[in-house]
Amino acid sequence: MTDPAALAPLALADGPLFGLPLDRLWFGLVFSVLGTFLFLDGFDFGVGALFATRDDDREREQLLAAIGPFWDGNEVWLVVFGGMLFAVFPAVYADLFSRHYLLMFAILAALVLRGLAPEMYEQRHDEQWQRHWGRAFVVGSIASPFFLGVFVGNWLFGVDGGASLASVLVGLAVVALTVVDGAAYLGLKTRGDVRLETRPLGHLAQVAYLVLAVAALAVGGRSTPHVSLFALPTLGLLGLTALLAGVHLLAGRAGRHYVAFAAVAGQVYGLAALVATLLYPQIDPVTGRTVEAAIVSTVPLNLTTIGAGLLLPLVASYFVVLYSAFSGPVEDEESYA
Repeated sequence: MTDPAALAPLALADGPLFGLPLDRLWFGLVFSVLGTFLFLDGFDFGVGALFATRDDDREREQLLAAIGPFWDGNEVWLVVFGGMLFAVFPAVYADLFSRHYLLMFAILAALVLRGLAPEMYEQRHDEQWQRHWGRAFVVGSIASPFFLGVFVGNWLFGVDGGASLASVLVGLAVVALTVVDGAAYLGLKTRGDVRLETRPLGHLAQVAYLVLAVAALAVGGRSTPHVSLFALPTLGLLGLTALLAGVHLLAGRAGRHYVAFAAVAGQVYGLAALVATLLYPQIDPVTGRTVEAAIVSTVPLNLTTIGAGLLLPLVASYFVVLYSAFSGPVEDEESYA
């Protein structure tokens, strides 16, 4: 018969599961999920921005077909990010969203416009109609990452409502990074003129991203004590980002599109890691809450950890199946509908 005393350390109320540092693990997981959303939905945003450079109907259909099976699924990761923040750091969730509720509405409006526009674009093959909804698609695809970047910048730099110059620079940097992501994705999913003509735009956006990221840290660091451009972790992550940028540029020119896309993925996750590193041990600079102080109590934390351990592999499996089913480049005759 099992000794009850031997099972006591595993009781949900006795401490974190298996003695793990769950506060730090969840902090890292929250930003990993944010990075996943920025990477996966980022190429959707980037393709939407690059849609403005296409004036041929067939090429526009090609771009829409490239993201058609994925964009709505990719947005699941934004829901997962918000759900995690609410479940594990509820006070931070409440404070962040209440301080920036107008920005939240702007993000939602931009996401709705980005999702609605291609659906409406396909409803009628009328030149004026498609011009209108094509522009709406571009606006939503640019506004979504911009407002998301401003939100992340406000969070990082401790802006209490509104937006600062540094936050706006973060927003612009995220837009540039999504264009890099979108162009690299089109290198995988398209052939011919679309691939050849969007690649230089992605390379130009790559340079813009590096400049804007450094500018944001330099400007924000002047008024934010926990942000330092010259701190060793910051320089290390910026150096890694510059290295990955070089890999992206060289691989793209050599036609090694999977390598280029992987290098962009590294940059996106590097951005999430940079924000997390600069924040830690705080999680909300405005209130001064630390990760340890903001985490929920032991029992709900352990229950949430068990639930995440069961559900996240299922979500990841769904995406593996989805991307496997629609792998390979889109064909000329394919369309969004």
